[in-house]
Amino acid sequence: MPTLKSGWKRMRTSEKSRVKNTSVKTNIKTVRAKLFAAVAAKDKAAGEKAYREYCSLLDKSAKKGVIRKNMAVRRKARAAEMIRAL
Repeated sequence: MPTLKSGWKRMRTSEKSRVKNTSVKTNIKTVRAKLFAAVAAKDKAAGEKAYREYCSLLDKSAKKGVIRKNMAVRRKARAAEMIRAL
């Protein structure tokens, strides 16, 4: 437990960030599962729609600092490769 006042403040803000980041990451996983399901079903239209949603979500979360920029780029590239394979 923190001893300084600033430590208590930091603990509160980091808890808020943790909850927000967890929510965003869960949303990313949900959309990613939709993308994988569309690819597994070989549904190109649904796959492309899910891909656009996934890329948008990755870009937004990277911009906010929830995930790193390179992680977003890598995941988008791998998803694009799966869509191209359809």
